[in-house]
Amino acid sequence: DVQLVESGGGSVQAGGSVRLSCAASGYTFNTYSWFRQAPGQEREGVAAIDTGDGSTSYVEFVKDRFTISKDNAKNTLYLQMNSLKPEDTAMYYCAAGVHVVAYWRIFNSLEYHYWGQGTQVTVS
Repeated sequence: DVQLVESGGGSVQAGGSVRLSCAASGYTFNTYSWFRQAPGQEREGVAAIDTGDGSTSYVEFVKDRFTISKDNAKNTLYLQMNSLKPEDTAMYYCAAGVHVVAYWRIFNSLEYHYWGQGTQVTVS
């Protein structure tokens, strides 16, 4: 069975850091992303990585603060989040896609076939 299991969320003060992990099993995917959803808001992509060429993508409001990475040996995806702001408060989900995703669709949730259960990050 394919599984994506997130961990690492929690409560942190503004300006602090959190590292999220997403352990993947059952398949080797090409494209991984982190999405987030705040209460009453739509799910939005924040960072993505293409494991084929190692390229990464970020939305503007997390650039220079968030870093996405993948440990291929552990088949685990990470999101290092620094300089956190209250507006970063959300449920964070990892997502995995089988195919190469064009950059203009990298944060389109329809490109991803599997999703984790989510991990809450609260910034106060």
